[in-house]
Amino acid sequence: MAYISKEKMHEKFEELRNAQKLPLSLIDELEDEVIKLRITEKQFNEIIEEVISAYEQALVEPGEAVGTVAAQSIGEPGTQMTLRTFHYAGVAQLTVTQGLPRLIEIVDARNNPSTPIMTIHLIEGYRESKEKARKVAQSIEMVFVEKVASRIDVDLFKNAVAIYLDEELMNDKNVTIDDVVNSLKSKLKADVYADDFVVYVQPSTDKISELQNLREKIRTIKVKGVDGITHVVIKKEGNEFVLNTEGSNLRAVLEIPYIDQNRVYTNNIMEIQDVFGIEAARAAIIKESLTVLEEQGLDVDLRHIILVADLMTMSGEVTQIGRHGISGRKESALARAAFEVTIKHLLNAGITGQVDHLRGITENVIIGQLIPLGTGSIDLLMSPSEIPRRNQE
Repeated sequence: MAYISKEKMHEKFEELRNAQKLPLSLIDELEDEVIKLRITEKQFNEIIEEVISAYEQALVEPGEAVGTVAAQSIGEPGTQMTLRTFHYAGVAQLTVTQGLPRLIEIVDARNNPSTPIMTIHLIEGYRESKEKARKVAQSIEMVFVEKVASRIDVDLFKNAVAIYLDEELMNDKNVTIDDVVNSLKSKLKADVYADDFVVYVQPSTDKISELQNLREKIRTIKVKGVDGITHVVIKKEGNEFVLNTEGSNLRAVLEIPYIDQNRVYTNNIMEIQDVFGIEAARAAIIKESLTVLEEQGLDVDLRHIILVADLMTMSGEVTQIGRHGISGRKESALARAAFEVTIKHLLNAGITGQVDHLRGITENVIIGQLIPLGTGSIDLLMSPSEIPRRNQE
């Protein structure tokens, strides 16, 4: 039996690429699998024909209501979701919103998710060592004055606020006395000096109320770390240590040494858009939506998620699906009115003299016309004069 050579297979796959009968990604995947097989040319051709046939069967027919099907396919399983959060990646210290609240955050294009998190991988030489990973984590985690102090009191005798630093906490956070003093000097208009492990902040005023206000302000002054990242947990994944953070600041984290910039991820979609652009944000919408559905054990076809992501990003920026986004910006005044705040949309359309061309589904349903879907999306014309009558034959 004569088997087809690998060279011949490569030639046929090149012909298939040029014919453009299948997506290039599908051809690449098919080639990777078929090239391993020992088959005849006839068997090879049968495989290709079968794949092309299956692909054509999976294509959406012209006039199909893809938007309605996608909405139903995501919305119906959405009713089965639990309102819950879960502990992230088996790390008890980090909690992430999941289920329906998270899905709503995604489609609403919220600027800040309720539980922003980041997954940060390290470069070679650092990812293998827990101690080195810990040093990077210490440089990222935000440390406030109150996190390294055993207590912060008002010292009336010295007319100052006294910060009693805890040596053990300082070692744990990798903070020095100079770090605390310098951060206080840069943020406050007051004399700052240290006496062993006690730092005194002496303002020009001698009012007790002012000292009390200063004491509260000092608690939340940042000593070191990246803004927004309140907690970092080190977790071992395979042969490397990975940093999971509570809070997100993608732009700042990318500038930190020892970070693998190709493997930094945040669940904040708007932040991804600002740093990496709209295509990255689209990919994040798809990934985050699928993650939420899979966590709930729900199986939704990827194409429905992709359609939603495309719709949310087609304008060049992430737009919510709602009255302030896609639904509120529809061309048809009747379609906008059918969604929310009906009177407002109809009144504005009347005042501005808008014309509704009835191109969509909703507006045609409202006025009782045939909708432009399926057979309603085509017009059939015929010429009666050219049809032979049977009784004249």
